[in-house]
Amino acid sequence: MWGTRRSTSSMYKRMSSRDNTNSFDLEDNSASLQDDMGQETTIPSWKLSLPHVLVATLVAFLFGYHLGVVNEPLESISTDLGFDGNTLAEGLVVSMCLGGAFIGSLLSGWIADGVGRRRAFQLCALPMIFGASISATTNNLAGMLLGRFLVGTGLGVGPPVASLYVTEVSPAFVRGTYGSFIQIATCLGLMGALFIGIPVKDIAGWWRLCFWVSTIPAAVLALGMVFCAESPHWLYKQGRIVEAEIEFERLLGGSHVKSAMADLLKSDRGDETDATKFSELLYGRHFRVVFIGATLFALQQLSGINAVFYFSSTVFRSAGVPSNLANVFIGIANLLGSIIALALMDKLGRKVLLLWSFSGMAVSTALQVTAAGLLASYPGALYLSVGGMLTFVLSFSVGAGPVPGLLLPEIFPSRIRAKAMALCMSVHWVFNFFVGLLFLRLLEQLGPQLLYSIFGTFCLMAVVFVKRNVMETKGKSLQEIEIALLPQD
Repeated sequence: MWGTRRSTSSMYKRMSSRDNTNSFDLEDNSASLQDDMGQETTIPSWKLSLPHVLVATLVAFLFGYHLGVVNEPLESISTDLGFDGNTLAEGLVVSMCLGGAFIGSLLSGWIADGVGRRRAFQLCALPMIFGASISATTNNLAGMLLGRFLVGTGLGVGPPVASLYVTEVSPAFVRGTYGSFIQIATCLGLMGALFIGIPVKDIAGWWRLCFWVSTIPAAVLALGMVFCAESPHWLYKQGRIVEAEIEFERLLGGSHVKSAMADLLKSDRGDETDATKFSELLYGRHFRVVFIGATLFALQQLSGINAVFYFSSTVFRSAGVPSNLANVFIGIANLLGSIIALALMDKLGRKVLLLWSFSGMAVSTALQVTAAGLLASYPGALYLSVGGMLTFVLSFSVGAGPVPGLLLPEIFPSRIRAKAMALCMSVHWVFNFFVGLLFLRLLEQLGPQLLYSIFGTFCLMAVVFVKRNVMETKGKSLQEIEIALLPQD
């Protein structure tokens, strides 16, 4: 069996585009593969790739969990560690994770390309395990900050690698659905953190258990990746052709190996083994797709989603709704929107969901602005504000939340995919940090009406940007998308 596979795999070996003596052989082999595939009318089974995708989405669960794990316990943490009332220290405990994530995201592309997707998952799990353990056992602020920073570096590496991996191992017809799993897992992680934090005010030291719990999914991720498939796209780039075939068979089934390998052959431009320079992402033929990706992530954050999350408890309390119940409502809206995205991603497409999402968010901010103007004269305006906030979160989770992380690995050529994702995710973290840092100050200086009008304007800008620049990728193979977007030399 293995001997046969090795002999047939020779037709897929990648050659330099400058090797004119063999270029006709490549074309002949590709043509023969197309003839073989003429008989193939079935689609790959989604069941083969599903377990691999589910293990990868543990990263998203951890992402959501660690973003929410200090929300409820922060007061208890500050009391136990001796910085109660120090708002700067409390802010650092929350934001140190973001600083680590920025550094991790910058490195994620080089890690994913250097050691492969599976080992990148394992490498991101290690700092999350060590960081959470340090946070759980520390007796001072410095230890807590160190633990949060280490966790952040793992969170920075993990999400872009998860987006890459899910995109590269999924059959085209369910790639959008599988990509939505990432957003759902993030929601479940956030809700899990809120749920596990409920007893924190009644049980001394409970916050330490909240950190210990996070080491379990991180360990499962590291161990689970031992049994998962490596990305065939990465193996192909490394020249490990036989291994790429074997992994395609695990993910798609034996009858689809030839067509999958032929797709890789069609998109091979002969320069795949060259190292991608950072400058190539900022100008030249790759600039357009990188600009689209970075702008999408910037607009995602400038829409004000994190500001809405930060301000939600205050709005709900003003309407007489307890903060715990407010968090439940926000979590339900987030999860419901993610489930809707799961159902529609591969039916309506990425672009349609983005347009709907940003449009819905713009309408929701208009409700917030209206409610802010009526608060003084109309008591029911508080409920209008609550409704606008829930609609905003629902709209975000339908498109603006899950789509960029799925769309960008689809539109980036395989040669730059990992490093371009790293760059775009670093843009995400930078804007995330500054929106979180400046929101309360801007709210105080500008007032809610003007601030939410600014957020709504960015949502409308996003609608125009998506309409003009984003191509639909639903149902297309990664190679078809690359050929359509990448200018030919």
